[in-house]
Amino acid sequence: MSRRTMLTLVAVAVFIAVIGLVKFLQIRGAIAQASSFQPPPEAVTTVVARLEPWQASVKAIGTVEAVQGVIVSADLPGVVERIAFESGKTVRAGDVLVRLEASQERAQLAAVEAQRDLVHLTLERMRELRENGVISQAEYDRTSAESRQAEARVSEIRATIERKTIRAPFDGVLGIRRVNLGQHLMGGDPIVPLQARHPVYVNFSVPQQQVGDMQADAEVRLTVEGMAEVAFTGRITAINAIVDETTRNVQVQATFDNPDGRLRPGMFVEAQVLLPDSSPVVALPASAILYAPYGDAVFIVQDIQGPDGKTSRGVRQQFVKLGGARGDQVAVLSGVRPGDEVVTSGVFKLRNGAAVQVNNEIQPANDPAPKPEDG
Repeated sequence: MSRRTMLTLVAVAVFIAVIGLVKFLQIRGAIAQASSFQPPPEAVTTVVARLEPWQASVKAIGTVEAVQGVIVSADLPGVVERIAFESGKTVRAGDVLVRLEASQERAQLAAVEAQRDLVHLTLERMRELRENGVISQAEYDRTSAESRQAEARVSEIRATIERKTIRAPFDGVLGIRRVNLGQHLMGGDPIVPLQARHPVYVNFSVPQQQVGDMQADAEVRLTVEGMAEVAFTGRITAINAIVDETTRNVQVQATFDNPDGRLRPGMFVEAQVLLPDSSPVVALPASAILYAPYGDAVFIVQDIQGPDGKTSRGVRQQFVKLGGARGDQVAVLSGVRPGDEVVTSGVFKLRNGAAVQVNNEIQPANDPAPKPEDG
């Protein structure tokens, strides 16, 4: 191998070594810079945890039921002669809803009334004859019985005619009618639903473990989807005497005034029974809770030390046990102590040990009894 070739190979090897060294130094510098990099602090809002009085309550899903509710039906067979109501209207007890054709019964009534009048005249004549001793007491008694039978027959046919006039059994709101003029109805055929909507019942079930907390006359509040601006308050009026063997729940019934009729039978509602016991708990805004399948958590602000040894404001993730909710607040039963500074907004972008910058100029809602603005 010639000297020139040797020099060329040595020069190439030196060049490659120099390039490799330069790249190695660049990569090591980049790694060192990346390891010392700190992301910018996240902007958050915070609140200092404190104990607040919290009234115990039990929540359950319930259904609205009418205090009185029926489907008005025909009592006797007949043809609809008149419809005296409109669907959806309010009626009073005794208002006429439907009249069935009763011409045959009226004709029968005229006949038995004539027969009754004849028997009455005969009875009057026989009374004079008996007083004069012309007829026996037995003959007079027989005619008297016939008179009473005739009167009873008249009352029977009048009652039949009255039963063909169908009236509202109580005050309430009608549903959609199910009959038409000229329609032949059989006994029991439906005519129209009728519901009394003032007051109304709300029936709900609670686990047997909570039955001891239920007391008659306890206050109950309702939450109805789509009517958050309306406050419904009632009282427990009945607690079932037995436990359902399938669900081990006990049915509870509350009564609510419903003067404007907003609560309709069949509505799905959320009932909250207010219990007499109350205890202090840490109440936080609902926005402070990070809900997760493995457990609910909050972030507590504290001083943390970075890789460079400097101290800055950061967060520590803390798992918590939650209680009930009221308005914008959630009760924290354990995991947070009074005096802890808790992040109230921006929790979804945080991680354990993340740096934060607190800015409390605008705070999230934290009202135990919010009042929605009119839309």
